[in-house]
Amino acid sequence: MRVLMVDDSQFFKNFLLKVFKEYLPDAIIYQASNGKDAFEIYQNEKPDIVITDLLMPEINGHDLVRLLRELDHEAKIIVLSADIQKSTREEIEAMGVIDFINKPLNNEKASQLLNLIKEACDA
Repeated sequence: MRVLMVDDSQFFKNFLLKVFKEYLPDAIIYQASNGKDAFEIYQNEKPDIVITDLLMPEINGHDLVRLLRELDHEAKIIVLSADIQKSTREEIEAMGVIDFINKPLNNEKASQLLNLIKEACDA
């Protein structure tokens, strides 16, 4: 399983990395701090799933989702964001993401995220 994490917060990426190492020990984890780098990694590495924030420099998560959809209609994407605007959520969900999970992550949301990743990668 290959997972691409995209977030400009190093603290949050480190947190997710610890969670993934514990619960998805065999996963290969790629990291990007913005949508531009993430898109390049996606093209080169073809990860099984992308976990992305929305609010990032250079190319934001919204534009990243759009670019990934244009490149690969089957791309598996989960959005983790502190943006709680209903319109943002609806627009992102209409782009066919697996789920939109609001930050911050608690135990329940982290468990939901892990289950979604496992289901998407086993499909």
